[in-house]
Amino acid sequence: MELSLAEIWESMGLLARLVAISLVAMGFASLCVAIERMLVLRRAQAVSSAFAAKARPLLEDRDVDSLLDLSRGAEYAHAPLPRLIRFGLESFKANRKDEAVGPVEMARRELGRRLEQLAAEARRGMGILASTGSTAPFIGLFGTVIGIITAFQGIAASGGGGIGAVSAGIAEALIVTAVGLLVAIGAVLVFNYLTARFDKFDMTMQHAASELVDHLEGAHGDVDR
Repeated sequence: MELSLAEIWESMGLLARLVAISLVAMGFASLCVAIERMLVLRRAQAVSSAFAAKARPLLEDRDVDSLLDLSRGAEYAHAPLPRLIRFGLESFKANRKDEAVGPVEMARRELGRRLEQLAAEARRGMGILASTGSTAPFIGLFGTVIGIITAFQGIAASGGGGIGAVSAGIAEALIVTAVGLLVAIGAVLVFNYLTARFDKFDMTMQHAASELVDHLEGAHGDVDR
């Protein structure tokens, strides 16, 4: 006896259908998050690279005012690297007369705080992937239990243990389990891939922040002289 997916769906009870729908919804949500985060990361890298090419000459010349104006441009309003540079420069300029701590140290502290903020923003939605990867197998297992219960109900209703009495329930159990594993494996693979990409981008941001602090120390020295 061959059972199609449509026949398996028809044989499912309400609870088993809810489990299957939940798994499909989790898989769809994970797919949406993965695509959206990949697009965000690609755009962030492209805009940040364009900004870095324009900002480097200004940074080497220690032209803080021009660099700040560049980072405030409309095309860089939401890109992480220009925002990070803008936060650091604004803190540096606002604390130039601070003799207790110094503008460079205040900028360094501000950059440290903003790096954590930007990293959290970049990983927005990643919790959905992590939750899907960790819970989908258990939800699939729950569907398996429901399928086995259905199989035993088939045995009880038929008064025997023939394969025809239990095939629908067993197929239901295996299908739901397979969907749960498929969704979980996909979510975990995408989560690990995006995590590695974001970690690499975070390192780039940290290097940019350190380079900015180095140049600000030189600019502050020039002002003092």
